[in-house]
Amino acid sequence: MAKRSGLRFQPSGGSRAAALPVGKKQKLTIERLANDGRGLGFVDGRTWFVTGALAGEEVEARVLGARSQVVEARAERILVASSERRVEPCVYAKRCGGCSLQHMAHADQLALKQRALAEQLHRLAGLEPEEWAAPLIGPEFAYRRRARIAVRWDVKSKRLDVGFRAAASQDIVAIDDCLVLVPSLQPILRGLPQVLRGLSRPQALGHVELFSGTASVVLLRHTAPLADSDLAQLQAFCVAHEAQLWLQGTSEPQPYLGGQTLGYRLERWNLQLDYRPGDFIQVNAPVNEAMVAQALDWLAPQADERVLDLFCGLGNFALPLAQRVREVVAVEGVAAMVARAAGNAAANGLGNLHFFQADLSNPLAEAPWAGQGFSAVLLDPPRDGAWEVVRQIGALGAKRVLYVSCNPATLARDAAELAKQGYRLKRAGILDMFPQTAHVEAMALFEAG
Repeated sequence: MAKRSGLRFQPSGGSRAAALPVGKKQKLTIERLANDGRGLGFVDGRTWFVTGALAGEEVEARVLGARSQVVEARAERILVASSERRVEPCVYAKRCGGCSLQHMAHADQLALKQRALAEQLHRLAGLEPEEWAAPLIGPEFAYRRRARIAVRWDVKSKRLDVGFRAAASQDIVAIDDCLVLVPSLQPILRGLPQVLRGLSRPQALGHVELFSGTASVVLLRHTAPLADSDLAQLQAFCVAHEAQLWLQGTSEPQPYLGGQTLGYRLERWNLQLDYRPGDFIQVNAPVNEAMVAQALDWLAPQADERVLDLFCGLGNFALPLAQRVREVVAVEGVAAMVARAAGNAAANGLGNLHFFQADLSNPLAEAPWAGQGFSAVLLDPPRDGAWEVVRQIGALGAKRVLYVSCNPATLARDAAELAKQGYRLKRAGILDMFPQTAHVEAMALFEAG
């Protein structure tokens, strides 16, 4: 039997402990780190998950919430610090909810994510890859090409709050500079509060999203029609920052000026993929491009092969694959994304791509595009994984399966199913798509036989 490596929860001792109120402070010793980077401490039969704490530290923690024997807390004071602790590079790190690991060196963040992936594969699937790949990394900061800005009208103070959500709170933290945001969006972030507060009806604002790609974009979500004067003010702000203004009411996002487009490039393959605000793209451009390159290297597609790309999105993997193989069949559940992916293929002169919209929770073998089988399959599912898909992959005849995951737990669950079908886990490794956070992306290669 495989050794269990799950979290330890201490017994309650046979009696229900008194409720812990939010805000209560407690001194405790951190024994180790959970997979999400929070420190684990144990007091009076309760397990404490403490944000901002490191293994071996003594801290004073403030309760954020408690249920049964589990307490969620945040380190308010570090009484005895770990030698591995660093001063957070960002002055907002202790308040902003965007980054949870800035107190940890980048190398330690990578090690944490590697352990999390290894543990999930071992605990849930009983698997270890034949080869561990080195972490795929990019810049530690200035990597986010997309950000959502929270906006809230305070009725009592008659003031518009603009910034990022605070950690474990609905409070909004005003931020002048975000260290993980790409430089091209920093001036927009700094100037945004003033222009939004100058609108005649700030109560109509929902949230704002910023995008950087072939253009910079400011997307404003509004809950009521905006005055012409407000629209003119917003457009002038965007012109001054060389950005496009997009608006979203009850329908899909639309550019304020017709004909404006947004996209990103995959330079290694001389490809451009157009998208619209609201479409899924990877927020980290350098790691995304390195991820595509690694996927092609691991999958080793051959010129005469037919390859299946599941959860294909805009064609992030499908278009580079199509440059290497005879045919790519790409499948996506969202019809609008299928149309944009097909448009991207045509715009890049690729005629050996065939896109289909399909519910990937249904049997694949019944789909007409699946009948001829495939030499290899690439899949990049959402956080809930691809359980229904992997149960049917063996029937497609694929000798190689490349799985890109944003959730090690569902990757491990699906890996166990692939192993049942005779696939071996040849290689696995983490993709550091979100430095300064505990979010783990991973890539795994499976081979038949």
